[in-house]
Amino acid sequence: MSTLAIDKAGPTRKIKYGSISRDRAWALRWSYFFLVLFAIFSLVPPFYMLITSLKSSAEISAATNPWWVFHPTLSNYVELLTSNQFLRFFWNSTIVSVVVVIVTMLISIPAAFALARMKFWGSATLATGVFLTYLIPDSLLFIPLFKMLAVVQDLTGITLLNRWYVLLFVYPTLTVPFCTWIMIGYFASIPKELDEAAIIDGASWLQTLTRIFIPVALPGLIAATIFAFTVSWAQFLYPLVFTTSIDQLVLPVGITTTLIKGDVFNWGQIMTGALLGAAPPLIIYAFLMDYYIAGLTAGATKG
Repeated sequence: MSTLAIDKAGPTRKIKYGSISRDRAWALRWSYFFLVLFAIFSLVPPFYMLITSLKSSAEISAATNPWWVFHPTLSNYVELLTSNQFLRFFWNSTIVSVVVVIVTMLISIPAAFALARMKFWGSATLATGVFLTYLIPDSLLFIPLFKMLAVVQDLTGITLLNRWYVLLFVYPTLTVPFCTWIMIGYFASIPKELDEAAIIDGASWLQTLTRIFIPVALPGLIAATIFAFTVSWAQFLYPLVFTTSIDQLVLPVGITTTLIKGDVFNWGQIMTGALLGAAPPLIIYAFLMDYYIAGLTAGATKG
């Protein structure tokens, strides 16, 4: 009887294992199907932008195959890269993004460390409130921010509006809350024994932060830095509202403002400018993607 039971159990197990294998195979097929579908939706727009950037205005307006370049040219790239106006937009964006990243890190790191490790009354509520401020869309914030800066300008006489450096004050309202939340999660994932040992050895809170937590939390710092840079570099609404003069514009607004004249769209240079503008964040993501994913994962699952 026992041999019969084993014989019966054998085929049953084989069928079960075979069923699991078939299910897994179908799951892999569907995964690859949706992966290919996602890749198509993600890569077709930049591919079309690249094709358009290699065309002349005459070829773009001609009734030809839009997915093929019959007479490729680099004239759009040459015109933009030799244009003082475009280079000014690029320079303004670079200065604003770098300074905003520095300011964001100087605020977010100590704030996140205090909220994650220096427990005090209301720290958890305050940490949640910091993140909730990020959920407020910038389309609701720019009006009160504009009025606040106008009042400051009237009271002090310091010209803030229509200056590129006004973005240094408004961009952190977008970057600081989220970066602080990411760093709170990462600091909370670090074992408490590290800071307790440092305090026992006589280290201050500042020394504990700079010598222990920052080196250990480097992936989280990189993730927050990439996020702050991306938001600062690609932001469109705030520079559109707070800056109007051509020499004060940053890249996203400058491209659409100068290359769209009335109902005439210079599509070749618009696509070229968009590709050149997307190059810095793309390069950063290409080299630091692993750190970015690790930092976001820790920040989303801890704390």
